Amino acid sequence: MKKTVTALADGRELIYYDSRDDAVRAAVDLRPLGPISTTSGIRHDPLRGDSVAVASHRQGRTYHPPAGECPLCPTDAAAGRLSEIPDSDYDVVVFENRFPSLAGDSGRCEVVCFTSDHDASFASLTGEQAALVLDVWTDRTAELAQLPQVEQVFCFENRGPEIGVTLGHPHGQIYAYPFVTPRTERMSRSVAGHRAATGRNLFDDVLERERGADRVVLAGEHWVAFVPYAAHWPYEVHLYPLRRVPDLRGLDEAARAEFPGIYLELLRRFDRIFGEGEPPTPYISAWHQAPFRAAGRGDFALHLELFTIRRTSGKLKFLAGSESGMDAFINDVPPETAARTLREVAST
Repeated sequence: MKKTVTALADGRELIYYDSRDDAVRAAVDLRPLGPISTTSGIRHDPLRGDSVAVASHRQGRTYHPPAGECPLCPTDAAAGRLSEIPDSDYDVVVFENRFPSLAGDSGRCEVVCFTSDHDASFASLTGEQAALVLDVWTDRTAELAQLPQVEQVFCFENRGPEIGVTLGHPHGQIYAYPFVTPRTERMSRSVAGHRAATGRNLFDDVLERERGADRVVLAGEHWVAFVPYAAHWPYEVHLYPLRRVPDLRGLDEAARAEFPGIYLELLRRFDRIFGEGEPPTPYISAWHQAPFRAAGRGDFALHLELFTIRRTSGKLKFLAGSESGMDAFINDVPPETAARTLREVAST
């Protein structure tokens, strides 16, 4: 992987990641961009015990532009189309979000463009391309871990307008939080309590139980994908490396080599859940990594959670009163049924 660090016209960092060592990235951002102005700030809720990012400047972010004006496509200088990526092609690109939820002392937000092909999806990438994205996620985790204000890094992809995606180009995001997120805090408390009560690691025990159940969807030598016993979403799959590591930096070469095949197969199965002729399945794909400075970091297990908000053909799972008001989920699809469906729709 070759990494080329450059800057956009307004000073934001942009990084090209190329699979070719001879790639040259010298294009200049010719757009007359004004300076970045953000209002991002963190407010703590004393009753719920969590934090909220307030970022009113995001109201003006780009919203469903025509395909010909996509800011994530490569620049086409001849056609007069100048985008966030100055070069005329790319493999993978990362840049600082112009409309970040987190900025400065409040963290950092980055955009990850998986491919220059506007009409592609992550599921349509080759194994080599997916491996490059994994390398990029790992590199960004390592880089952002060096920032003194950052406590946790979250790499994720929102896919589909039903999720709230405003740009159709295949891309994901990385949030570098200045605090430990509520989900991670809850998991860490459970892990610490299990260690105190049993002397064992909770992630290891959960993984052992799930591997012996009928909810396994895919299994390799180094990864296993399963629908969890208490899945919150109609179709939800957790993907774990069999060797527990706290974050992406800990994956060994064997796990890294096997990941693209397992993950691409999962995504392709998600697009087949509801049958042929259905629109692409909306999903969120979320990497859970250990906070950098929290106690018990070594007990945390890196894993990916993939889920869709579609519960059946043409119907979405809305977070209504119980979920939104009380954070108490109700799942319409038994996890065993979801796992069986995902096993039956194998794309190979």
